[in-house]
Formats: sequence, C-alpha cells, structure tokens
Amino acid sequence: MVQLRMARLLTLANLYPELTPHSLRHTHTSLEQIMDILGHSDDQITKNIYLHFTKEMKKEASQKFSQLMRSL
Repeated sequence: MVQLRMARLLTLANLYPELTPHSLRHTHTSLEQIMDILGHSDDQITKNIYLHFTKEMKKEASQKFSQLMRSL
C-alpha cells in the first residue's frame, strides 16, 4: 500500500519512480555546508540572506503537498 502510494505521488510530481522516501531526504543540506560553499565566515550572514527564502519555500512546499494529498 505504501509503495503504491509513493509510486503514485512520484508520478503526479513528475519525479523519477526509483526515488524512495530515504533518497528524498538527501535533497536537503545543512547551513554549515551552504556557508562553506558560499565562503561565508559568519553564519549570521548566511541566515540573514537565505533563511527568509527557506521559510517561504517550506510554506509553499507544505501547501502544495497538502493539495496533493487532498487530491488522492
């Protein structure tokens, strides 16, 4: 049942059918990794610039996921 639902969600989202819940969690990264990549010496710089985007993206993702779950 869970595998069928996952396959259906992946199809609806136009994602690769080989993805698993475990593989999806690896799409996120840590603040420290972002700081290192961008060369920020202070985490406050990274937070000030990027966390407002993250909050908005989480809200949007949550709304889209809720809509998707209601449509099933």
